[in-house]
Amino acid sequence: MKHNISEINIEEFQMDLENRIRNLLWTISGDYSQEMKPDVSLFLRSKAIALYDGIKQGALAKFYDKDFLVLYLVKKVFLGADEGSLMTIAQLCIEEAIGEKICAQRPGIRSMQREAFEDILEQEYERMPALGDTLGRLRVTILRERIDKCLGKKPYESSEKTGKKTGLAKYRDMVALAGETEDTMELVRVIDQLYNAIVEPGFEREKGTLEQVLAVTMEDLTEYDWRDFLTEEMYEDALESYVEQLAGNMAAMENTAVTQEMEEKREIRRKVTVLPPEALEKSYTYVELNFGKTYLSEAEEKRMNYLMCRDIHSDCSLYFTEGILKNPVKRNYQYEYAKRLKNKNVWLYHDKHRIVKRNIAVLTEMLKKSLVLRSETQEVLSDRGIIVPSRVWRIGRSRESAIFRRELKGDASDFVVDVLIDASGSQMSRQGEVALQAYIISEALSNAEIPHRVMSYCTFWDYTILHRFREYDDPRSANEDIFNYVTSSNNRDGLAVRAAGYGLLMREEEKKILIILSDGRPYDVIVNRPNARNPAPYHGSYAVSDTATQIRNLRNQGVSVLGVFAGEEKDLDTEKKIFGKDFAYIRTINNFSKIVGRYLMKQLELDS
Repeated sequence: MKHNISEINIEEFQMDLENRIRNLLWTISGDYSQEMKPDVSLFLRSKAIALYDGIKQGALAKFYDKDFLVLYLVKKVFLGADEGSLMTIAQLCIEEAIGEKICAQRPGIRSMQREAFEDILEQEYERMPALGDTLGRLRVTILRERIDKCLGKKPYESSEKTGKKTGLAKYRDMVALAGETEDTMELVRVIDQLYNAIVEPGFEREKGTLEQVLAVTMEDLTEYDWRDFLTEEMYEDALESYVEQLAGNMAAMENTAVTQEMEEKREIRRKVTVLPPEALEKSYTYVELNFGKTYLSEAEEKRMNYLMCRDIHSDCSLYFTEGILKNPVKRNYQYEYAKRLKNKNVWLYHDKHRIVKRNIAVLTEMLKKSLVLRSETQEVLSDRGIIVPSRVWRIGRSRESAIFRRELKGDASDFVVDVLIDASGSQMSRQGEVALQAYIISEALSNAEIPHRVMSYCTFWDYTILHRFREYDDPRSANEDIFNYVTSSNNRDGLAVRAAGYGLLMREEEKKILIILSDGRPYDVIVNRPNARNPAPYHGSYAVSDTATQIRNLRNQGVSVLGVFAGEEKDLDTEKKIFGKDFAYIRTINNFSKIVGRYLMKQLELDS
């Protein structure tokens, strides 16, 4: 989630935020008499959502009769419509009606629009809603279409053109009609028809037609008790309060319940006194809370720390986990944060699934081809085997006196691969892309039936955390856990490489390969870590030299190491120092499989 304002000092900025959102409303609408009550908690949830809501409020007032529209909604609810479903449908139709209009007039809004919709998807949906949740699936479909539109991709086409005759496509066509409306009555008619079609097909028969809805009088509405519909205790003029409440929400696309829940959690966090690290009985407990329980026994953990944490890493510790989402101590704020980041990774995969699947297919084909070549049987001349009659004459007459033929059977099953991912905070902007890279490699290796392990690493306080997503012989389904990849804190690359290499060297396979996805910036400077046991800052040439040394040690023991670089171009020289000639510079994911595939093929075909 994007927070541009300190939560601690939010009260100081509240008036400024409200004025900023109101100014957007007035600028877009051109009507300085328009009123709205900006929701600052929404701004804390997402700057883009809050600002885009202000823009839409202004656009709605500019292009349509906002008062007429909100009164229709109130009257529909009065006659028994489900408020939540009606509001969702109204929001979808309003976005369809004004989203493109405001972007056409002010192109700069499009990037804010895209960011707002991305934040909604990330915060509200872990996966596509179930088949029975028609409104939820329709909402996600439209949000993703709007994002695609902002990115310049193919606009929505009706089911008549695409040939898709699903129920969802039919409802999407109905929403699309809102984009063609020229006046408020047309827009109301689209909203009403869509509600009756999806939510209550019997509404007209049992509760009233659109004409009967609009015929409800102000006297009827005033006499009705609206208190159960209000989110705050504003009972003196319940109808006016309810109208104001609906007016504030109907142009939005976000789920206000999610905003409210996030605000409540923020308030709780503000009231809790956070103890400084030195006040904690054990920093280990804090690591466990933030990264999940370890999968090692106490004895195994002590053994690994004794073996690995030596030399310049002697005062460090290793922590092995399958992550907070798999093995949480409790569902705390860090758990919810990790869950949102996982959702973001998954949505990026859905966004780029065609590219990802193509990369997986290409890399799989390259691996299988190399394995087939390696497994072919070769015939060689030897000093033993089956006699070759045509060569018998060479005995005593030629130096090439081998007269036997022997078959050498290739072995395609003597390979093992480790994938190690840098999960430090510097990878945050590339988090989804890095997760996709690891997923592509893992899926292709699974398809080629090559055992492999995938782990990420970061350093928190004195602990280098190794997050295991899949073990060498896990089933293919374990690859999905790679989307649990979360970035945070620092990175002590040398120690992580040493620990990963140790597990790889313990394998029986003859050919061992380590692939490291990193940005070429080992960095573990002790900041805000009182009483840290290891005071030496790990960065610059000191850290680069250590990481390069660990990689050389592994290569000397027969491990092939490839660095996959996805960082900034200015860090390329550092990557070369660490990995030498065996590193791949990935500019886009499109050709990822070919670049990585060429290296893997070279290793698979070596000595074949």
